[in-house]
Amino acid sequence: MGPTFPNATYLMPRADYEHWNPANNPNIMGGVNENVFEDSVAPVYAAGQVRLWETEYVVDANLTLRAAPGHTPGSSVLVLASGSDKALFAGDLVHTPLQIAHPEHNSCFCEDPTAARATRLRLLGWAADNTALVLPAHFSGHSALEIVREADAFAIKNWAPLPAY
Repeated sequence: MGPTFPNATYLMPRADYEHWNPANNPNIMGGVNENVFEDSVAPVYAAGQVRLWETEYVVDANLTLRAAPGHTPGSSVLVLASGSDKALFAGDLVHTPLQIAHPEHNSCFCEDPTAARATRLRLLGWAADNTALVLPAHFSGHSALEIVREADAFAIKNWAPLPAY
């Protein structure tokens, strides 16, 4: 069986591709990750549809993928910039609003807790300094937020509720 989307290009962080590849790390699989690489990654890689990237990947003039290591070695975020408007699609950078006020707290799923903390501080700092809308993947509800610096952490300035569709 071939790839579901035969005309797609799959942008994958090289660090995650290498980390989750059983050929490089035979003990990585099991539990919830059982056969995920073989089922979902290997077929598109074999079909030549994968583009591996490292530090940053510019999708177009407004969208850039940026490395955000810690949750996994190849965790990433998506930055949208249009004129003076900016947004940070946070992915696995934050899992709860508590991590805005306490960016030193990791989830129990962070592969590298030290890198996760450093990445969270760096990217939340960027969002605060650039008045970027932060769109978390794991917060409940349909919302986005603006944050500001507050001492050694951050605070939520505004919630921007998004309608549920």
